[in-house]
Amino acid sequence: MPGLLHLDASARSRSFSRRLGARFADGWRAAHPGARYVHRDLAADPVPFIDEAWTELCDEVLRRRITDPRRYHEAVGTPAQRAAWAVVEPLLDELLAADVVLVATPMYNFSVPAALKAWIDQVTFPRMSLPGTRFVVVCARGGTYLPGTPRAPVEHAVTYLRDFFDGHFAVTDVDVVAVELVNALVDPALAARRPEHEASLSAAEAEIDRLVAASAAAVA
Repeated sequence: MPGLLHLDASARSRSFSRRLGARFADGWRAAHPGARYVHRDLAADPVPFIDEAWTELCDEVLRRRITDPRRYHEAVGTPAQRAAWAVVEPLLDELLAADVVLVATPMYNFSVPAALKAWIDQVTFPRMSLPGTRFVVVCARGGTYLPGTPRAPVEHAVTYLRDFFDGHFAVTDVDVVAVELVNALVDPALAARRPEHEASLSAAEAEIDRLVAASAAAVA
């Protein structure tokens, strides 16, 4: 049975990333009745930052040459490591059980929120791979950072996530949906660009609907 892990990272309860992420999740669940679904709100229920005991777990995984995530528990030894593993284990179980991981995030200060980075750090271990896992990234950005725009070189949210999934999880099957210029709704300096934002939002919604339809067709 397929499974969806849905991560929200925005500090705003009514953000564009949450709105578009919910659109994908609702459509995906309708197309996969009875499928596993886990929603983690990383902003409302933050994951702790990694600590020294977590780094010790990583060292032991390397020493023992453990490459199967389901065997990471073998690296646990000390009480501090058991406490670190108690944080990691449920997060890792959710990740390993998911066929699709939906990451709904804003871009803050050119990168991903600390809440999302904390989750990434907790579930990532040396020489880890997640074959067959598909990632969908839904990102909202205050300005425009599309290829060819002046600020494209400082886009370190989607770019970072693509590089991370490839470099650490050996996953290149990543679908990205981005909505641009959300600050045009509040920043007078961007008010004239509101039509560009609205066009970007419409395109993002259409792309999400296309991804959901493709997902439904794959199991039909």
